[in-house]
Amino acid sequence: MPKGGDLHHHYSGSIYAETYLNWVGTHNYCVYREDNAALNIQKYRIESKVSELSSAAKALCITADAIRSDNGFYHELLKRWSDIDYFNHYHEQPPPDQQFFDTFGYFDPVADSNYNEGFLWLKNTAISENVQYIETILKNGPNLVVADELNVMLDALTSKSADYEIDRALTAYFNAVVNDTHANLTINNYVKMIETSADGINDANFTLRFQTYVFRGDSPSRVFSSLFSSFSATMRSDLIVGVNIVGAENGIVSMRDYTLHMKMFRFLKQRFPLVKLAMHAGELVLGLVPPEGLQFHIREAIEIAGASRIGHGIDIFYEHNSYELLQKMKQLNIVVEAVVSSNEFILGIKNGAHPMLVYKAHGVPLIIATDDAGVSRSTLSNEYLMFSDRYKPSYAELKELVYNSIRFAFLSDSEKQQQLNKLDARFLDFEEMIANVVSTLSEPGVTYWGSS
Repeated sequence: MPKGGDLHHHYSGSIYAETYLNWVGTHNYCVYREDNAALNIQKYRIESKVSELSSAAKALCITADAIRSDNGFYHELLKRWSDIDYFNHYHEQPPPDQQFFDTFGYFDPVADSNYNEGFLWLKNTAISENVQYIETILKNGPNLVVADELNVMLDALTSKSADYEIDRALTAYFNAVVNDTHANLTINNYVKMIETSADGINDANFTLRFQTYVFRGDSPSRVFSSLFSSFSATMRSDLIVGVNIVGAENGIVSMRDYTLHMKMFRFLKQRFPLVKLAMHAGELVLGLVPPEGLQFHIREAIEIAGASRIGHGIDIFYEHNSYELLQKMKQLNIVVEAVVSSNEFILGIKNGAHPMLVYKAHGVPLIIATDDAGVSRSTLSNEYLMFSDRYKPSYAELKELVYNSIRFAFLSDSEKQQQLNKLDARFLDFEEMIANVVSTLSEPGVTYWGSS
């Protein structure tokens, strides 16, 4: 079945561990086979600067071929680089959310080594799944060099700071970088890296676009610096279509600075009104944070930051005046990016506990997405299969979800119409094929399991 687009998609988390290990071999990297605090090395982590290693460190770093020849180490590595086998046997393990987020630290060195190679892998995988469009969350906006006093001013801000204090500090920072030669060179180089890496990827069968992002666990000065770069970069390239915020939402800094982050988004959205925002918000459950921590994240992402897409949105039940918020989301056409596998693994949310049916009942548009298919050991096809098995949508409802994945893409109107036309053609072919199959099965003499 055609699946349209994947709109909640982290690049580094989308690639399977086995593919990353292949790249370790291709690039002549190595992986540490044990921990050694004295050498500052950690088991299962990739080393990209092999030539710079001491002889002692090099002795502990093994090649991809050596890993594959050691079945025990190989399978342990897969369990560190993904969620494979997490629940199917008893073993010493971190909490699911920590397991999930820790995986990125292991494979990031090779994930960043050759984006074009990775984009080609994404393209081929997408085509095999009948996916025509991916909007991937690629790389954080670069941090900019500014006077120390500006960083000090921003780092003194909190979520409880008065709006005038926040605006004064952000304005001073903005004015310092908006026309700064070095800052603009840094942003231009970032844009060029993305555009060069995407060369040769887009064609009639597949379209790739990018979101940039900030990390919500950073200091206020680093978040705003990266956020300015992200907004500015999005305005400089047709390939970069939106800005996001990522990282564990229940982290100490993430919770403490949440409202401050939303006000940073608001400040820049006012100055870059054409930049579109998709935001991780409400990726929380009761017990992961205190009850009061569940009551405002989705609302502030929409009302303060100006998000038009919400990733996860799990804690909608606990939001202040959630019914009114659901009505607002319907009226504003705010779409929720539902990611079945990762919500189940990280938060333990599945079946009736997932709010997607509540969103549907209130007319809030939904899309199905993968989040981090490589880490979750899933595919977009599998996400649709899980959704269909659990929630029993009609074919028309399933088809509507697919079309939503193009309707709510951060594309220009003309690009979106082109993608919708392609999706129309794909569904026409698919439905004709299914009709032929049904016709064949109904022919006299054709039997199947259970018939007599």
